[in-house]
Amino acid sequence: MSGYRTLHPSRMRCFILLFLGLLSGCAALLVTPNFTTELTALRSGQYSLDPEHAYANFRVQHLGLSSIIGRFNTVQGSLDFDPDKIGSMALQGKLLASSIDVNNDELEQRLLGSDWLGAERFPEIEFKSTNAVMNNQGNIEIAGELSMRGEVRPVTLEATFHGGADNILTGKYTLGFSAMASIKRSDYGMDAFAALVGDEITIELHGEFQRN
Repeated sequence: MSGYRTLHPSRMRCFILLFLGLLSGCAALLVTPNFTTELTALRSGQYSLDPEHAYANFRVQHLGLSSIIGRFNTVQGSLDFDPDKIGSMALQGKLLASSIDVNNDELEQRLLGSDWLGAERFPEIEFKSTNAVMNNQGNIEIAGELSMRGEVRPVTLEATFHGGADNILTGKYTLGFSAMASIKRSDYGMDAFAALVGDEITIELHGEFQRN
């Protein structure tokens, strides 16, 4: 046909591969967030916990043979954060006691009873920070008070900020966070079945905080 040239098949393949490569590169630029792990580069401000990316897990020894592992499915939290003033960080978190989940309906009902969480009388478990310091491992030790079953006890979370980025799905700047802590259930009046269930409870938290 006059005025048109047909590309050789090998050149056509090269052209297609080049085009796809450019297209994927542009797509990567569009979807890759401005992620940073530098603590001092994270943005200060008031943050709220994203409930769709919040996990409060716990583990307690059972019969010395294995562990009961569970979680709370309803979690709320807020964070006042300034990377230049770690000591002034303010963290608050709440768990709905009735949202406990151990993948066993009968055990869950038992744990909601008066010997354990007493969820009807004490519907919420709450943490409020009092101080925060950077430790030698680069983690942040967040000291605070844990309120459960009407008892208030000091607890320290060893927390790690995994980074921050503009969340392209929500349009909000987001911080990634995890923390570990350990408590004794007997400190909160949950001392039943001491010969069967361990006293120490390991707590593991994961979450994403969105800047308000």
